[in-house]
Amino acid sequence: TSHQTSDYVKKILHISKAGHSGTLDPAVTGVQPIALGKATRITQFLLTAPKEYVCLMHLHQEVSEETIREVIKKFIGKIQQRPPLKSAVKRVERTREIYEFGIIEIKGKDVLFRVKCQAGTYIRVLCHKIGEELGVGAHMAELRRTQAGPFTERDQLVTLNDLQDAYHFYKEENNPAFLMHCIQPVENALKHISKIKTGIGKQNG
Repeated sequence: TSHQTSDYVKKILHISKAGHSGTLDPAVTGVQPIALGKATRITQFLLTAPKEYVCLMHLHQEVSEETIREVIKKFIGKIQQRPPLKSAVKRVERTREIYEFGIIEIKGKDVLFRVKCQAGTYIRVLCHKIGEELGVGAHMAELRRTQAGPFTERDQLVTLNDLQDAYHFYKEENNPAFLMHCIQPVENALKHISKIKTGIGKQNG
């Protein structure tokens, strides 16, 4: 679970405080930012940051590729969702936004797609709704989060084993380079937030 992940990080680094930036289901893989020490104060900003997922959706009957693509277009933009039964929030209908939705591959009843969406969007529910719209039913078979706010799996993803190895090199061989790659400055977590620069002019005399 997300809580266990942050707990493992604390044990690896021998620190007293770490926190995750929103839950990720145990069966889901991918990006899960963990904040350390005083940086846990900024997790609220990552909670509301956009997320990107790659999902394998399994249709209960075969449907033509043309039909699938047409139906998926209907789910781009603002949609209505009710959280699934197993969720940590109240099950009331709410509006969420799908920013980008693209099919990667269709093979038989399996549809692999990439979706960029507003925080709090349930991909499991999205698959179910697409299945209903297609009239054949569908469910989420696999899910991987590829981006959370400014953090992507392409550039910044490290495993718990990577972190453990990096800490070993730092403590035993006095080499902090890999650890500095694993642990990033807190400013990196706020890149997606608009900034205001102010300046105070110096008066003469």
